[in-house]
Amino acid sequence: MLLCIFHLTQINMTSFRLAILSLASAVLLGGCAQLPPARSAADTISHLRLIGEQRLPYRPAFDGTVVGGLSGIDYDAVHGDWVLISDDRSDHNPARYYRARLRYDDKSFTAIDVTAVHTLLQPDGSDYPSSRQAAARGGVVSDLEAVRVDPQDGSIWYSSEGDVKLAMNPFVRRATRDGRFQAELPLPPLFNVDRQRRVGPRDNQAFEGLSFAPDGKTLWVSLEGPMYQDGGLPDPSHGAVNRITHFTRTGAVLGQYVYPLGAIPAAPGTGKNADNGISELLAISPTRLLALERAGVENDAGVYTTYVRIYEIDTAGATDVSGLQTLVGAEYRPATRRLVLDLNDIGLAHVDNLEGMAFGPVLPNGNASLVLISDDNFSKKQVTQVLVFEVTR
Repeated sequence: MLLCIFHLTQINMTSFRLAILSLASAVLLGGCAQLPPARSAADTISHLRLIGEQRLPYRPAFDGTVVGGLSGIDYDAVHGDWVLISDDRSDHNPARYYRARLRYDDKSFTAIDVTAVHTLLQPDGSDYPSSRQAAARGGVVSDLEAVRVDPQDGSIWYSSEGDVKLAMNPFVRRATRDGRFQAELPLPPLFNVDRQRRVGPRDNQAFEGLSFAPDGKTLWVSLEGPMYQDGGLPDPSHGAVNRITHFTRTGAVLGQYVYPLGAIPAAPGTGKNADNGISELLAISPTRLLALERAGVENDAGVYTTYVRIYEIDTAGATDVSGLQTLVGAEYRPATRRLVLDLNDIGLAHVDNLEGMAFGPVLPNGNASLVLISDDNFSKKQVTQVLVFEVTR
């Protein structure tokens, strides 16, 4: 299905003809958003078939920047390319996003070509400071984790996890294609960080998931893990709960729902680390979304294994918990979830720290495509992995 959105103001015959010509040109060039077919309230994902994998080399240089930490991805249907956001806290280069071309069809995935980089700017027009600069002189730390192309005008929306230690709240902001600040989504006080760690998002577990609804009129935002007041973290024996929130484009909360986060899939080595959380959301209907659940488990030798699963969740019938200050002891119905794909079971030689997920162009066979990207954390022990899937229903 082709979806094209345009606005006419002060309509006269000349402007109307120009708009129609522009729209026709976009259709002929394949520039309109090619959404997966049959999106509806009953929409669901039946199967994901791996088409192929590509990797970027370790810390490649591009236009004076170091490419890495790619924690979010989205497809720009109007321009036929992809946006990739880096979670570099301006420590290597100022906060930024990249544009790229992914060459694939329903049979193979052959190349990734980075084509541009854009610095994301603060409201005053300056670069985001590094963590060290922010700690010394103040300023907003940018730990950018998700990116989406606005289906209405092509602007760039992105989320930041904030920083509990520096008392910096998470945020969702909007920028022009060249990175200039446009607006910030107003958020309820529930998402303010607390240096005492009594309430609010946990450090490094705030806004990881971001998605427009299929009609482009509303937004979904997910926390990576439970807030302090909502209970403990998952472990190998027990899951946890975190919140996903449905916003209008102006920040009004339409609903907030509990996501039943799974237990960590394996036990860590003695005294070693392990975690599990939502690393991305992708809406497929007014109530259904795909959730990318990603766990990392460190063994006795200090080597991490990443476990990644894609769930389809449904908020229909779930309790709106936006009025609950804590989930501990509260009565509510969580969103339901169904496993769509366990990436550790599909024969990949390696599953890395996958954090980004987006629909791509419709494949030659008429099915939708889905792309995942991993965040290598600028580490030699990890890779930037890009996976392309065919979506069937």
